[in-house]
Amino acid sequence: MKYIINTFIFVMFSFSLFAEDGSKLWLRYAPSETVYDFSRVTIDENTPTLEKALKELSIASQSFTGKDIEASKATDNSSLIIGTVKSKNIASIIPAKDFRGLGNDGYIIQTINKGGKQSTVIASNTDIGVLYGVFHFLRLIQTNQLPESVNIKETPKYDVRILNHWDNLDGTIERGYAGYSLWKWNELPNTLSPRYEGYARANASVGINATVLNNVNASPQILSKEYLSKVKALAEIFRPYGIKVYLAVNFSSPKELGGLPDSDPLNKEVIKWWNDKAKEIYSIIPDFGGFLVKANSEGLPGPQDYGRTHADGANMLADALKPYNGIIMWRAFVYNPSSEDRAKQAYLEFMPLDGQFRDNVIIQIKNGPIDFQPREPFSPLFGAMQKTPEMVEFQITQEYLGFSNHLAYLAPLFKETLDSDTYSNGKGSTVAKITDGTLRPHQRTAIAAVANIGEDTNWCGHHFAQSNWYAFGRLAWDHQLTSEQIADEWIKMTFSKDKNFVNPVKDIMLASREAVVDYMMPMGLHHIFAFGHHYGPEPWGDVPNARPDWMPWYYHNADSIGLGFNRTSTGSNAVSQYFSPLKEIYNDPSRCPESLLLWFHHIPWNYKMKNGRSMWDELCYKYDSGVQQVRGFRKTWEQMQPYIDEQRFSDVKSKLEIQSKDAVWWKDACLLYFQTFSKRPIASDIELPIHKLDDLKKIKLDMKHHN
Repeated sequence: MKYIINTFIFVMFSFSLFAEDGSKLWLRYAPSETVYDFSRVTIDENTPTLEKALKELSIASQSFTGKDIEASKATDNSSLIIGTVKSKNIASIIPAKDFRGLGNDGYIIQTINKGGKQSTVIASNTDIGVLYGVFHFLRLIQTNQLPESVNIKETPKYDVRILNHWDNLDGTIERGYAGYSLWKWNELPNTLSPRYEGYARANASVGINATVLNNVNASPQILSKEYLSKVKALAEIFRPYGIKVYLAVNFSSPKELGGLPDSDPLNKEVIKWWNDKAKEIYSIIPDFGGFLVKANSEGLPGPQDYGRTHADGANMLADALKPYNGIIMWRAFVYNPSSEDRAKQAYLEFMPLDGQFRDNVIIQIKNGPIDFQPREPFSPLFGAMQKTPEMVEFQITQEYLGFSNHLAYLAPLFKETLDSDTYSNGKGSTVAKITDGTLRPHQRTAIAAVANIGEDTNWCGHHFAQSNWYAFGRLAWDHQLTSEQIADEWIKMTFSKDKNFVNPVKDIMLASREAVVDYMMPMGLHHIFAFGHHYGPEPWGDVPNARPDWMPWYYHNADSIGLGFNRTSTGSNAVSQYFSPLKEIYNDPSRCPESLLLWFHHIPWNYKMKNGRSMWDELCYKYDSGVQQVRGFRKTWEQMQPYIDEQRFSDVKSKLEIQSKDAVWWKDACLLYFQTFSKRPIASDIELPIHKLDDLKKIKLDMKHHN
């Protein structure tokens, strides 16, 4: 049979044949130098997911070669054979033993010779595995990496690979910088945007298989019958792409939504309310994934309001979801006004509860102990909780890295955490191996990231911000990939395969995160952003009556002696939360990595760094280096114009101009402010500040539109 895509579907997925506005993401399917003809496809099964796989192949074939695909049940003259272990065709080619260990999501891509003709087989235990295999196959073609003979067997490192959307029911997005929410709650369930399917397709292409639709600062309303019908509509669109829907829930929902006197997790009425709610949800959405919970943090309600523990609250919800195979992701991001170092609080709250959680509870831990900073050490909770499943939470949206104005490729940040050795089970106990089940097998493993997606045409506000969505998906699938490999793939699929474009742009991407650290907060400085919106520098932190741990001076502790937060054994003793030898390394300024020096130590201005400079001079050179790097990015990008479309070239150029000015703003504000304490001159061979400190202090940005 001839497999034809109707016009609506083709437009929905391609958005436009000609426009290069970023809307196609990395699924442009630009014509390949090495054309592989897969227009004849064999498939003898039919499921909604396999229909999506065929549709994807047809879109790609049309774009690559101008041909529709022909799908038939017979293998004669077929260039591509796809199917599950249940397929008669697949069973005749690949022995059943080869499917062992693939799980539900793994797949095989293999070249076979049949009747003197070479074909490619894409097979899996399940239809979603086949779809993942199809996307892998197409990625190889898009990046000119499809060998003459293929023999690939892949399984994902994590079971649940999930995006957390901080989207509110009114259409705003907390820490969202790409327009309003994709989810049009006022139109659902009757009106379905074509972008819902575009979103599911993009996620499936990188193996993301779960999504939390709403903000962790959750409205109880999301659990109402009205909103569950809207969630159902999205779940039905996502299902063929293997994506399960999860919801963030407000712990006070029984009281706020159900009208109960309280939401005490040990109250039988409250327990019944959640059990009934779980039954209702699963009757509407049978494959519902579970709940994400932020409780007793930043003023949100939780079990501690009733004298109960996080374990009491999490277990009550876990019991409600257990009959349906649902999970609870309970966030460890908890801190309250306290004399205790904020970096220590999650560890102090959760360590006494280790081993008390149900087996369908996973503790979701931010990558660092403070809050998604451009650089942090890994959270000491990783590895410390020996009996409790843990998952990493990253932030793709650039709350602290210049919003959608700054180019900051975050794969190196993600890798820095995942590859960090906790030493919890001896040398080699990396965060990745602890959370992916390698060292500590658990019922389910998971990894999450806060999404950067909005309704902007290019999805993410900055064309290069798309790379961070892509990179998270690829690392969630395989955290052993390098930042360079991922950047290489993404550039070739998103922009151009010309090496004169790929190599210099890859260099920009790989250097970009470190450049941001240098011009914002080098050497372990952290959280010295403007209050509230977190855009731009404000190390002076002059907000009256604000909580100390919301203020920059709480973290940098600048004084006449030096700079930095003393977390050693003579200070807050946060180093004690790490395993040996890390606690000893971090405790000693001569051994502590200089990239984290001011995180763990209050260092004198005249302290001699490893390169012989004083700490103050090194600070000056770091800030200047960040500025110069971004200017270098601008110059490199100027030379890329011949290789890509004018619209995206101009969009990125204008963003780099903003970033260059912002870098100078950061450098001047921080050095001039810290100079009031150091009383030392700024090194004469770096660019002197062009602003005055008093003028910089007057800058107050209105960022309401960024919510």
